[in-house]
Amino acid sequence: MQSVRRCAACLIFFLVLLSACAPTPTQPLATGLTEPAADAAPLALAGDLNGMTWEQIVAAADGQTVNWWMWGGSDVINSWVNGWVKAELKARYNITLNQVPVAGPTEFINQVLGEKQAGNDTNGSVDIMWINGENFRTMREADLLYGPWAQAVPTSRYIDWSDGSIAYDFGFPVEGYELPYGSAQFVMGYNRAFVPEPPQSIAALIAWIKANPGKFTYPAPPDFTGSVFVRHLCYHATGDYTAFLGEFDQGLFEQRFPACWELLNEIEPYLWREGQTYPETVSALQELFANGEVYFEMSYDVGGVQSRIDSGRYPETAATFVFDEGTIANTNYIAIAYNSPRKAAALVVANFLCGLSAQHSAAQNHSWTTPLDLSRAPAEWQAAFVAVPRGAAMLPPDELAPRRLPELQAPWLIAIEEAWTREVLQK
Repeated sequence: MQSVRRCAACLIFFLVLLSACAPTPTQPLATGLTEPAADAAPLALAGDLNGMTWEQIVAAADGQTVNWWMWGGSDVINSWVNGWVKAELKARYNITLNQVPVAGPTEFINQVLGEKQAGNDTNGSVDIMWINGENFRTMREADLLYGPWAQAVPTSRYIDWSDGSIAYDFGFPVEGYELPYGSAQFVMGYNRAFVPEPPQSIAALIAWIKANPGKFTYPAPPDFTGSVFVRHLCYHATGDYTAFLGEFDQGLFEQRFPACWELLNEIEPYLWREGQTYPETVSALQELFANGEVYFEMSYDVGGVQSRIDSGRYPETAATFVFDEGTIANTNYIAIAYNSPRKAAALVVANFLCGLSAQHSAAQNHSWTTPLDLSRAPAEWQAAFVAVPRGAAMLPPDELAPRRLPELQAPWLIAIEEAWTREVLQK
C-alpha cells in the first residue's frame, strides 16, 4: 500500500505541474490543419471490437457519452476539458464528454474494483481514466483494464513504443493497455551569469561541484525532485541502469548501489553548507537559486524555469539543459476500464486526447510536453508544433525527446530513498 500511495502522489504531483500548463478553451489550433485519415484495415482489438475498422469504431461511438474520471484539482485543466475538448468531441464525433473529477486515482481504482467484486462486468460507470505509475500496475494486475488496444488506434502511429519511458510505466510494461497522453522530463536549470557553459554530463557536473564548493545542492529525498536527482547519480555510478528496470531485486540492490552512496558521500562536502543540511523541498531549492546562493536548480517541469523568468522570480540569465546521456522521464496515460459499456466511444475519446489536435492545443502553453514522436507526424503538423511560442529557457522537443530515460518501478524508488537517508544523510 505504501508504494500505491507514493505513486498516486507521483501522478498528482505531475498533474499539479500541469495545472499551470493546460491551455484555456479560447486558445486557437493551427488554422486549417486536419489529422490524417485512419487506415481502413481491420483493427486488432480485444473483445467484441476486434476486427472492426476505425471508421466502424467511430460510427459505433456516435451519440454516446464518455465518463472521464480524472484529477479535478485545477480550474485551468477543468476549463480546458469542459471547454475546448468537450466542444471538439461533440463537433467531430457527436460524443458527449462527462468529466468526473476525483481527488486521486484511488477513487476510480476503488470504483472499478468494487464493480468487479459485485459482478458488474458490462455496465461500469468508468470509461476512461487519466493514470500512471503504480496505479496502472494495480489495475492491470487486478484485470480492471480493457485491452490491449493502444497500439491499434490511429494515434499510435505517432508513438515511439521502443522508448522505454513510454513502453514502461514506472518500470511496468504497458503492453497496449494505455495510450500516452502527457510527458514529464527532468531538466537542470542554471544561471548563465555564473555558469556560461553548463556541464553536459553527470561526470562533468560532479567535477564542477568539486571545483565550485558551496554552489550546488539538491532537495533531500523523499522530495520528488531530490529523489529523481539521486536516481540520476545512481544510474551513473552503477554503470547500467537497465539491470534495474524489472522487478525489485534486493540482492542486486545490495550489490550494485553502494557505488551510488559512495559517490553521493564523495560530493557531499562540496555542497551548499558543506552538505550538513539539504533543502527540504524543490521550492526551497528554487529560492536558493533565485537568490544566487546556488547556481543550479532542477525540476520535472521542462517549462518551469521559463515560467519563473516570466513571473519575475528568476533572472533572464536562467536557462535549462539536459545531460548528454539523458535524463529520467515519465509518461501519464489514458486507460479504459474493463467493464466500460461504451468502449467504442472510449477508444475514440482516448485517441483524440492523445492525438495531434489535442496535443497541439495543450502545447499552446509552453509548459506542456507531448509524448508524441513528432518526427512521425506530417510536416505541416511538425511546423505547427515548432511554431508554438516558447521562451528561450525552454528546451525544444527535438532536444528533449532523444534523451529520455525510463523510470524504475516503485519498490526501487522506495529502496533508494530509504538507503539515501541511511547511507548518506545519517553518515
